[in-house]
Amino acid sequence: MSKSAYESVMRGLKEIHEDIKSEKPVLKRNTVIIEPVKEYSGEEVKNIRKSVGMSQTVFASYLGVSNKTIEAWEAGTNHPSGPASRILSMIEIDKDIVNKFPFAKCSL
Repeated sequence: MSKSAYESVMRGLKEIHEDIKSEKPVLKRNTVIIEPVKEYSGEEVKNIRKSVGMSQTVFASYLGVSNKTIEAWEAGTNHPSGPASRILSMIEIDKDIVNKFPFAKCSL
Protein backbone atom coordinates (compact mmCIF):
# COMPACT_ATOMS: atom_id res chain seq x y z
CA MET A 1 0.00 0.00 0.00
CA SER A 2 1.35 3.41 -0.90
CA LYS A 3 2.03 5.99 1.78
CA SER A 4 -0.82 8.25 0.54
CA ALA A 5 -3.32 5.34 0.55
CA TYR A 6 -2.22 4.38 4.05
CA GLU A 7 -2.58 7.96 5.26
CA SER A 8 -6.05 8.22 3.69
CA VAL A 9 -7.18 5.00 5.39
CA MET A 10 -5.79 6.15 8.72
CA ARG A 11 -7.55 9.55 8.42
CA GLY A 12 -10.82 7.75 7.71
CA LEU A 13 -10.38 5.41 10.66
CA LYS A 14 -9.58 8.34 12.94
CA GLU A 15 -12.70 10.17 11.72
CA ILE A 16 -14.84 7.10 12.42
CA HIS A 17 -13.29 6.61 15.85
CA GLU A 18 -13.91 10.26 16.80
CA ASP A 19 -17.49 10.10 15.50
CA ILE A 20 -18.23 6.97 17.55
CA LYS A 21 -17.02 8.69 20.74
CA SER A 22 -18.87 11.94 19.96
CA GLU A 23 -22.09 12.89 21.76
CA LYS A 24 -23.50 14.13 18.45
CA PRO A 25 -22.32 11.77 15.69
CA VAL A 26 -22.40 13.23 12.19
CA LEU A 27 -21.50 10.19 10.11
CA LYS A 28 -24.45 8.39 8.53
CA ARG A 29 -25.35 5.05 10.07
CA ASN A 30 -27.54 2.35 8.57
CA THR A 31 -29.48 -0.18 10.55
CA VAL A 32 -30.19 -3.48 8.85
CA ILE A 33 -32.85 -5.73 10.29
CA ILE A 34 -32.99 -9.29 8.96
CA GLU A 35 -36.17 -11.22 9.54
CA PRO A 36 -35.59 -14.59 11.15
CA VAL A 37 -35.94 -17.61 8.89
CA LYS A 38 -39.53 -18.84 9.10
CA GLU A 39 -40.16 -22.40 10.20
CA TYR A 40 -42.61 -24.16 7.90
CA SER A 41 -44.97 -26.97 8.80
CA GLY A 42 -45.59 -29.81 6.40
CA GLU A 43 -49.02 -28.43 5.55
CA GLU A 44 -47.56 -25.00 4.78
CA VAL A 45 -44.95 -26.49 2.44
CA LYS A 46 -47.66 -28.49 0.68
CA ASN A 47 -49.90 -25.41 0.33
CA ILE A 48 -47.06 -23.34 -1.12
CA ARG A 49 -46.19 -26.10 -3.59
CA LYS A 50 -49.82 -26.47 -4.67
CA SER A 51 -50.28 -22.69 -4.93
CA VAL A 52 -47.69 -22.62 -7.71
CA GLY A 53 -49.13 -25.70 -9.39
CA MET A 54 -46.09 -27.95 -9.09
CA SER A 55 -45.85 -31.64 -8.40
CA GLN A 56 -43.52 -32.78 -5.64
CA THR A 57 -40.98 -33.83 -8.28
CA VAL A 58 -40.99 -30.47 -10.10
CA PHE A 59 -40.99 -28.52 -6.81
CA ALA A 60 -38.02 -30.55 -5.57
CA SER A 61 -36.14 -29.79 -8.78
CA TYR A 62 -37.05 -26.11 -8.54
CA LEU A 63 -35.72 -25.88 -4.98
CA GLY A 64 -32.68 -28.04 -5.73
CA VAL A 65 -33.59 -30.78 -3.28
CA SER A 66 -34.58 -34.42 -3.68
CA ASN A 67 -38.14 -35.75 -4.02
CA LYS A 68 -37.64 -37.52 -0.68
CA THR A 69 -36.85 -34.18 0.94
CA ILE A 70 -40.14 -32.66 -0.26
CA GLU A 71 -41.99 -35.80 0.88
CA ALA A 72 -40.37 -35.54 4.33
CA TRP A 73 -41.16 -31.84 4.62
CA GLU A 74 -44.79 -32.34 3.67
CA ALA A 75 -45.13 -35.31 6.01
CA GLY A 76 -43.68 -33.22 8.83
CA THR A 77 -40.79 -35.67 9.32
CA ASN A 78 -38.24 -32.96 8.48
CA HIS A 79 -38.52 -29.22 8.02
CA PRO A 80 -36.92 -26.86 5.51
CA SER A 81 -34.20 -24.62 6.86
CA GLY A 82 -31.82 -21.92 5.70
CA PRO A 83 -31.93 -21.13 1.99
CA ALA A 84 -34.89 -23.45 1.34
CA SER A 85 -36.97 -21.60 3.95
CA ARG A 86 -36.00 -18.26 2.44
CA ILE A 87 -37.07 -19.43 -1.02
CA LEU A 88 -40.35 -20.75 0.40
CA SER A 89 -40.90 -17.34 2.02
CA MET A 90 -40.26 -15.62 -1.28
CA ILE A 91 -42.73 -17.91 -3.08
CA GLU A 92 -45.28 -17.38 -0.30
CA ILE A 93 -45.01 -13.59 -0.73
CA ASP A 94 -45.00 -13.63 -4.55
CA LYS A 95 -46.41 -16.73 -6.25
CA ASP A 96 -45.26 -15.37 -9.62
CA ILE A 97 -41.62 -15.63 -8.55
CA VAL A 98 -41.49 -19.11 -10.06
CA ASN A 99 -42.23 -17.49 -13.43
CA LYS A 100 -39.82 -14.62 -12.87
CA PHE A 101 -37.06 -17.11 -12.04
CA PRO A 102 -37.98 -20.14 -14.16
CA PHE A 103 -35.52 -22.79 -12.96
CA ALA A 104 -38.07 -25.42 -13.94
CA LYS A 105 -39.90 -25.28 -17.25
CA CYS A 106 -42.91 -27.25 -18.30
CA SER A 107 -43.65 -27.99 -21.94
CA LEU A 108 -46.73 -29.78 -23.20
